[in-house]
Amino acid sequence: MSEQAGAETIRLAEHRVFSQSFKPLYDEGMGLVERAAEYLDGPGRAEARKLSRLAATLYAAESMRLTTRLMQVASWLLLQRAANTGEMSRDQVAAEKAKVRLDTASAHAEATAWSELPQSFVDLVDRSLSFQALVRRMDDEIYGKNVAPQGSGRTSNPVSDQIMLLNTAFATA
Repeated sequence: MSEQAGAETIRLAEHRVFSQSFKPLYDEGMGLVERAAEYLDGPGRAEARKLSRLAATLYAAESMRLTTRLMQVASWLLLQRAANTGEMSRDQVAAEKAKVRLDTASAHAEATAWSELPQSFVDLVDRSLSFQALVRRMDDEIYGKNVAPQGSGRTSNPVSDQIMLLNTAFATA
């Protein structure tokens, strides 16, 4: 009986992603991407100029994380939409989504100068983290638990991560 009960389990995330219920989720995610872009290109730029040097550095690093997080979530949403509309098979989506990372962290409140960041920005970061967590839970339910990429066994260090990004950007070693 337990095998039969397991076979009849309704997977809510799968139903949500592969039905008409997906459109509101897609719209919410893409709307968040749009709001973040508008904020970072407009009011966020002006607010960042008013920050202390330390807070401005944190703002720049967290902006990169925010943008990365939202682009990864948008990629996931676009893949699910392609499966939902029949443009791609679920197997194709599963293969492509392996390139999508749904684990972009945030320095968050523990970081020095976090309290100096504009509240509008902090709200966007919090909303993006919540949405990423929702998408990750759905992804885990549909495709299985995310497997950590090789080399990710180390504890994330935001400072060394940013130095690595800067070295990459400026092609230094």
